[in-house]
Amino acid sequence: MSLPVYILRRALQALPLLLVISIMGFIMMRLAPIDPLAYLKANPAISQETIKAEEERLGLNKPPVVQYVLWLGNLLKGDLGISTSGGSVSSLLLQRAGNTLLLSVSTVIFTWLIAIPAGVYAAVYRNTIIDRLLSIFTAIGMSMPTFLLALLLLMLATKTHILPIGGLTSQDFFERNYIGKCFDIIAHLIIPVTVLTLIGLAAIQRQMRASLLDVLQADYVRTARAKGLMENSVIYIHALKTAINPLITLFGFEFADLLSGAALTETVLAYPGLGRLTLEAVQSKDMNLVMASLMLGAIMLITGNLLADILLRFADPRITLE
Repeated sequence: MSLPVYILRRALQALPLLLVISIMGFIMMRLAPIDPLAYLKANPAISQETIKAEEERLGLNKPPVVQYVLWLGNLLKGDLGISTSGGSVSSLLLQRAGNTLLLSVSTVIFTWLIAIPAGVYAAVYRNTIIDRLLSIFTAIGMSMPTFLLALLLLMLATKTHILPIGGLTSQDFFERNYIGKCFDIIAHLIIPVTVLTLIGLAAIQRQMRASLLDVLQADYVRTARAKGLMENSVIYIHALKTAINPLITLFGFEFADLLSGAALTETVLAYPGLGRLTLEAVQSKDMNLVMASLMLGAIMLITGNLLADILLRFADPRITLE
């Protein structure tokens, strides 16, 4: 099976799942005792014509089944409706998507660059002082709430004044040259990336250590050692290629996890990302934005799993697309 055919097949298989998620999300939102247009009606900047048009678009005067069909039809046409702020939901998502993508990619890169070598070192030199220190560090990282770590780093930045706090850019961002703009964005990314990296690398480092320890006990590894191969070759060429497979599977879940896990971090640090936007939508009962964010999260999870399966195919020759 070729890769394009496999991707198309997986995409078609994902459609029923997305349909079920949309139905469940729609039912839960409709069961909530709230008026979907309450915030629009309370906003004096929004005209009655706009409210009437949105009420007609959502079919609020029609049965729930008809409302869902209308909503699904609008979704397929790319019409996500308007937010309680009066702006287009699609434009709000597009504005924040780039910020969240930048934060997510940076977090994944730094997490894996630190966690993989740390996990390998802990497995190779198990039961040493470094291994025990890494175990303590991972235990703290896995038990530390994301918002608490964000608050601690925020307090540290406030005391030291070394790093900027809040947002993605400074007030004088547009007055800087290209290099100055890049450094300004990087400076604003340091705290949120550090928070998400420290939280994420604990689980990955521990998984890497456990997986490599298990592979090092395999028969083919003992055979390679018996043949007189150098220890580095045994570990980094033979064992690591197999031990990395569970980590690739975990990689697929990080897309959806970063969207939900970054919500509290983005809120505490006032970072303009999708997670914070979704949390604000729930608080303001913005049904259009909540449903759009729910579907986006489901698509990210499905896409992440697809990427993980494709990467597994290239990482392990024993795995085929079939």
